[in-house]
Amino acid sequence: MDCFKRWVAGALLSVMAGHVAYAGDIVVAVPNPSAILLLPIVAAQGEGYFAEEGVNVSIEALNGSGAVIQALASGQAQIGNPGAGPLLLARDRGVEITNIYRLNPLSSFAIVVPEGAGIASAEGLRGKTIGVGTADGSETAFARSILNEAGLQEGTDYTFLVVGDGGQAAAGFLRGDIDAYAAATNDAAILNARGVKLENITPAKYKTFFGNALAAMNSYLGENRKDVEGFGRAVVKGAKWAADPANREALLAHIGAENPQEVEDKAFANALIDQIIIRQTPFDPAKGHGYQDHEAWVAWQDSLVASGELAKPLDDLSAVYTNDFINFWNGK
Repeated sequence: MDCFKRWVAGALLSVMAGHVAYAGDIVVAVPNPSAILLLPIVAAQGEGYFAEEGVNVSIEALNGSGAVIQALASGQAQIGNPGAGPLLLARDRGVEITNIYRLNPLSSFAIVVPEGAGIASAEGLRGKTIGVGTADGSETAFARSILNEAGLQEGTDYTFLVVGDGGQAAAGFLRGDIDAYAAATNDAAILNARGVKLENITPAKYKTFFGNALAAMNSYLGENRKDVEGFGRAVVKGAKWAADPANREALLAHIGAENPQEVEDKAFANALIDQIIIRQTPFDPAKGHGYQDHEAWVAWQDSLVASGELAKPLDDLSAVYTNDFINFWNGK
């Protein structure tokens, strides 16, 4: 998977050419370089499903959900993979962005502490330093909501420290820079693999908060419906194909084509894939892949209001997401 520098170069070339993308071209901006987190998209790419639908998809890794939303708002990407928290905050600022596909129905985030640390709940983090991947990432908003509910205030009762993802977080624990970490699924897997054994102290109610999804600007959705339909139909095909154990070796090959480092440790890659498939399986298969429940958005909004990140609920929460494409994508 190409890094941020190649994305910037491509964006500059696009601007110089006087356009963002040709019809059928879709840049998918993602908040980190993991291909395993994008199993349906990577599978659809590798199996040729996007080509069958007449769209040309490229994946570009940025640094956090904030950067993804900026790329969408500037027209330098057509579809993005931001978290719910940053998306709601962007809508509150007037950014016309809409969630179109709930990629991770189960939470992708957790607050973790080292085994034996003697911290059993969020209340135990008083006076502690909590590591995060990025200052404006979904995991940060997720952790802040939990800590606020526990009666802890940022800057007074605890401190966030940006330490980066996965391996960088492991170093933070080993140096004693952090006491806990707001981890995404892949971060926790990497930490465990590097010898930092963890305990999950996330309250039960937060474990069902859905993770990063797929979103696009309203203007793009209105002007490019055919491309969006083709993209989503290919993604659903990819999700179903990736979940079939018979396709695992081919799936690993597709992941390796996007990010070779992720399949160097095959056992670890398989373990992480298993966890991601669980998190990306619909709660209710009858509603189809990508379906979004209003109640889940209410839970996210309530947590952001409680933490003070949102001053008040949005005027129309139902406008931040759409299920308009779901039936078509799922062949109904």
